[in-house]
Amino acid sequence: MNDASEGAVIVQIDGRIAEIGLSNGALNLVTRALLRSLNKAIDQLETQADLRCVIVHGLAARAFCAGSDINEFADIFADASEKKILFEDMVLRRLARLPMPTIAAIDGPALGGGLELALACDLRVCRAGVTLGLTESRLGGLAGNGSLRLTRLVGPARAKELLFTGATIGAEQALAWGLVNRIAENGSALPAARELAKAICARGPLSNRFAKQLVDAAQDQPLDAALSLSTVVQQKIFDSRDLHEGVAAFFAKREPEFLGR
Repeated sequence: MNDASEGAVIVQIDGRIAEIGLSNGALNLVTRALLRSLNKAIDQLETQADLRCVIVHGLAARAFCAGSDINEFADIFADASEKKILFEDMVLRRLARLPMPTIAAIDGPALGGGLELALACDLRVCRAGVTLGLTESRLGGLAGNGSLRLTRLVGPARAKELLFTGATIGAEQALAWGLVNRIAENGSALPAARELAKAICARGPLSNRFAKQLVDAAQDQPLDAALSLSTVVQQKIFDSRDLHEGVAAFFAKREPEFLGR
């Protein structure tokens, strides 16, 4: 396992799975330091073709991430776009655009900017009893990118209710609404996320990366453009060695050994 510490984030790589551990105090508040560290972690991981899954988690903190550090707000009122909004949105968009599947392992509250961070991941695994919410309206604030990503997951009516009231919901309700994918009923979300990552890693890495592109395209692009993309990536799949390996393994009744090419 390779470990690298970058300020408020610790990156660990174990084989084909990378973990980004948030390490910014007991609540893992979203600060400029955390965002800079997360951005550098993304720099490190996004070009590693051998990585098949990335897990984001809160290490041993009380919260996965309890949102923005409001102590920083006094310095940014006049220049919020320059000092916070644009950079934070860029980092979250880069996280969302990592080419490999990503999982948020949520073992403590994910609130405000913390839930926005989790929403930028492809999948969310939650410990039972954890609370989640975009609570910015309690301070007269707004979850910008989180409002959009939340709506795509739970629909406009539920998203508006959470945003308008600043309410939090439990893991069970979040699962019923489609906000999280799984609940770790018998302990920490991190081991459950690792098991899910192992299952992902056992499948074709090219297939998973292209599947991520197509699912995102289904939401972001007109249908005809997304269908054109599906044709292109399907051809790449049929040109790949991995598909031939998968077929050979099927007939030989053995596990395939995918190489990602």
